[in-house]
Amino acid sequence: MTLPLTFSPEVEAAKADGAAIVALESTIITHGMPYPQNVETARLVEAEIRAAGAVPATIAIMDGAIHIGLTDERLDALAQAQNVAKLSRADLAVCLASGGIGATTVAATMICAHLAGIHVFATGGIGGVHKGAEDSFDISADLHELAQTPVTVVAAGAKAILDLPKTLEVLETLGVPVIAHGQAPFPAFWSRDSGLPAPLRIDDPAQIAAAHRMRTALGLPGGQLIANPIPVEAEIPAETLAPLIAQAQSEADAQGVSGKGVTPFLLQRLFELTEGKSLTANIALVLNNARVAAQIAQHLRG
Repeated sequence: MTLPLTFSPEVEAAKADGAAIVALESTIITHGMPYPQNVETARLVEAEIRAAGAVPATIAIMDGAIHIGLTDERLDALAQAQNVAKLSRADLAVCLASGGIGATTVAATMICAHLAGIHVFATGGIGGVHKGAEDSFDISADLHELAQTPVTVVAAGAKAILDLPKTLEVLETLGVPVIAHGQAPFPAFWSRDSGLPAPLRIDDPAQIAAAHRMRTALGLPGGQLIANPIPVEAEIPAETLAPLIAQAQSEADAQGVSGKGVTPFLLQRLFELTEGKSLTANIALVLNNARVAAQIAQHLRG
């Protein structure tokens, strides 16, 4: 069966030229913010990657195909689409087979990027172990994807709404390299310091790329998580966020929010409780991750 891959003209040309390419997810467009801010932000992130010397490849499922890179017209269509599926490993194939429209999470973006021969992916923050997972068993598929799909993922750590100590423990158990970039602490999405040390640290993008290649040479499965902290001027201190996260979690529990609904509920409540500051910080950290991912991709081109 032929892989249902469709490359945008820009990405197709980049592949032919052996240029650096950075994959981008699409759930930030469809589930992260309203139109037209979503498409404006997507274009800002793509522009940041181009300015840093690489080619952006936003990934989405449309018309029964995996689109690797979106034209302006398709990006606009996705940004305004209704009832877009939020896809992970479990439902990616079903959406493709049924001809549905879907946005890719971290896990699904990694799968699609690997199929397309793209080695680096920039996102905001990965999913992880949710608070109370010892009862709910709510653990993101992102963690297992990092353990089996050979893509280097640049993120501002894991989302601060998660149980970060347990998330790091699971990543260690799964053999995923968690590499801090530019500092020793593991970042906590909107905050630079989670209070937890990162297991590894590499500040040079060339060395990060070399570690990616070495994993391949050793026959080790999976990718790398590059934990890149939010810029100092954009961060929201952890001590400011902690009580707000606790409040949002309490409200989610009281309303019976569960499964895939937990993360969007908490993010929306934090947007409201921080008077929009959480979204501003989110955009800043994604742009920062895009820059670092482009630098790494230049050492993994071809």
